[in-house]
Amino acid sequence: MADFPSKVTTETSSPNSQSSHQGGNSLGGMAASISSNLDMSFIRSVPAILMLAEIVLGFLHWVLVASTPYTLVPEYGWVMFVAVTLWIITTILFIVILFSVQRHLAFVPWPLTVMMYNGVAAVLYLTAFLTNAATVNKFWLLWFHGHIGAAAFFAAASTLAYGVSAFFSYMDWRSDGGNAATNTVPT
Repeated sequence: MADFPSKVTTETSSPNSQSSHQGGNSLGGMAASISSNLDMSFIRSVPAILMLAEIVLGFLHWVLVASTPYTLVPEYGWVMFVAVTLWIITTILFIVILFSVQRHLAFVPWPLTVMMYNGVAAVLYLTAFLTNAATVNKFWLLWFHGHIGAAAFFAAASTLAYGVSAFFSYMDWRSDGGNAATNTVPT
């Protein structure tokens, strides 16, 4: 009876790992894992709708500028930099919040970070809009004059969307008490 513990081995495994080792439905398990990490309440929120609007408006803005020979006017280098950079960062931020990645990065003060990002983005997009609108006349007699004018409109709409997002981010940050240490996950 004294040998009993040395002769007994126990092995435990989860049902998902067992099915994946046996060639089971590991793809179904992955889909369930992804859908369980999806923050459905975020999709229905005003900040998510604004972020989607920023992504669509920003995409339309830089595509319209890119469809012209914008390199003829040096100012459009700034416009394209702002438009493409903010479009990429906003898309990444949307995906991070949608898939609740920020919950794993608790050391980041998310309400403050999102508020600062939206405020800086609004100011940068305002400068890009003003640059875009001020240089529309340089393309007056060319066939893509309408593209540049439409790009200026979408830049103004993007500026407005980022400004409204900055306001809602500020309200979220203030409701958090304005203290980054109290809560680091946006609601």
